[in-house]
Amino acid sequence: MTDDAVPDLRASDADRERVAGILRDALAEGRLDMEEFEERLDATYRARTYGELAPITRDLPATGVAVPSVSLAKEPAAGPDWSRRIVGGGGTSTWAAAVMSAFQRKGSWTVPRRFTAVAFWGGGELDLREANFADREVEINVVAIMGGVDVIVPPGVEVVVRGVGIMGGFDHREEGVPGAPGAPRVIVTGFAFWGSVGVQRKLTRAEKQRIREERRREKLEGRASRGELD
Repeated sequence: MTDDAVPDLRASDADRERVAGILRDALAEGRLDMEEFEERLDATYRARTYGELAPITRDLPATGVAVPSVSLAKEPAAGPDWSRRIVGGGGTSTWAAAVMSAFQRKGSWTVPRRFTAVAFWGGGELDLREANFADREVEINVVAIMGGVDVIVPPGVEVVVRGVGIMGGFDHREEGVPGAPGAPRVIVTGFAFWGSVGVQRKLTRAEKQRIREERRREKLEGRASRGELD
């Protein structure tokens, strides 16, 4: 194997989690703001090869992708315990509709094996970041007619998009990102006519708050070590 081939090697889930750990440390130290952190984290979970991972942390301390000759300084960050979030049962609700109005499902709720969402001259949001799942694989069927529905998933969840759009569309940007071990698989299907179905990958609110608290604590400790606090 030549050095030129190294960037083309497939990255593993552990490699992506190591890079995510470096990004979290950089945010806590003030090297990245929240917007840039989220952009780089999104690119991390999209990356499929070492060559795609390497530029993400190239300008940060303790960088490097775990290729055969280079190893990262940090162990993989602990991810969520997905087994606790696949709870079985029938789900909190199985459908939502917005007719010249809006709907929202967010917070702690259970996604059923099949959920149907309809938006007609309206909009909806299905936020799965803090949700539990009735099964390892769930299907969200969306019908958007002159309206829009957004599906928000946390990092680690695999997304498959199978919807059809006519003078409208389904967002495929999050498709193909490998899922974390044990994480659920979300299949987005349906039909969009003069409408749109978006899929976004975002951190949970708890994770954002934890990172902000770590960043604040690091700053206070740094100021204390410099004798700037009374």
